[in-house]
Amino acid sequence: MQPEVLYADAAIVVLNKPSGLLAVPGKTSDDCLSLQVQQQFADALVVHRLDMSTSGLMVMARGLAAQRVLNAHFAERRVHKRYLAIAHGDCRNASTTAEEWHSIDLPILVDWPNRPLRKIDFEAGKPSSTRWRCLGFDAARNASRLELEPLTGRSHQLRVHLLAIGHPILGDALYAPPDIAAAAPRLLLHATELAFAHPISGEWISFQCDCDFAPEA
Repeated sequence: MQPEVLYADAAIVVLNKPSGLLAVPGKTSDDCLSLQVQQQFADALVVHRLDMSTSGLMVMARGLAAQRVLNAHFAERRVHKRYLAIAHGDCRNASTTAEEWHSIDLPILVDWPNRPLRKIDFEAGKPSSTRWRCLGFDAARNASRLELEPLTGRSHQLRVHLLAIGHPILGDALYAPPDIAAAAPRLLLHATELAFAHPISGEWISFQCDCDFAPEA
């Protein structure tokens, strides 16, 4: 499997990462998005990651100068990110307006005995915040279509936060109960929007990428 190059210029490469492809080399495999992209753009450097099972938008910097600028953008939370997920259960709330945004503010910590899992830990966890809203509910599937906006960038943040509120993502082999993990052939989580200031021009640029799982789910 190979990433799709959506945009490239002298400073950045924007990609659509397929589910199942590592973003960077891992313990069990060197096949990954970053090495594949470097075969076409030798100066491409990593600035952020998506989980192997997550698909969607990633940006790589071309050269150290662009990497330093983009690293600062991510560290200072000046990058806009949106995701789409299909989560178990009915996430609608009759007492709120349809598609109203909600917040999850729960601290996340590495679950050291069970790495790479993360967990909610109110004493030692790092502050973590996610905005979300329900776009629709499929009663036949007992699943909700969610739009997600991570305000922090913890590993597995969206997966852990949705699990914590009782709505694990379909196809999540790490966090969902077996029946929900088996409800989809892959993790139904996709990075749909990415926007940031261009590392050279400073112009605000944005990218969108539709998910590759059923939009009506």
